Amino acid sequence: MERRYSESHEWVETLENGNVRIGITDYAQNEMGDIVFVNLPAVGDSVTMEETFADMESVKAVSDVFSPVTGVVTAVNEELLDNPAEINEDPYGAWFVEVGEVAETAELMDEDEYKDFCAREKA
Repeated sequence: MERRYSESHEWVETLENGNVRIGITDYAQNEMGDIVFVNLPAVGDSVTMEETFADMESVKAVSDVFSPVTGVVTAVNEELLDNPAEINEDPYGAWFVEVGEVAETAELMDEDEYKDFCAREKA
């Protein structure tokens, strides 16, 4: 399963059924610090490309999570509501939502492009 990345540090995986799974990258969770709370949308909610669909709170700050796609939420990772620290422990396993009926996708980078992008951001 190929993962693609947005400039706002979300990742996207396309599932076998055509839906996509969205989470935040290791870079993003490192920048946030220890995540203590996450606010997710509900199943059936619409998400819009490049607009906020969730937020998370760390010991440092509150940050928005932006959707790399336009579509409808088909599943929510309920485990994150009880244990948001999973995002710090495994950012690529701790997905936020699954989205179906994907109508629009932002410009996304492959892994090498994303690594270069992060290196430029840190410079």
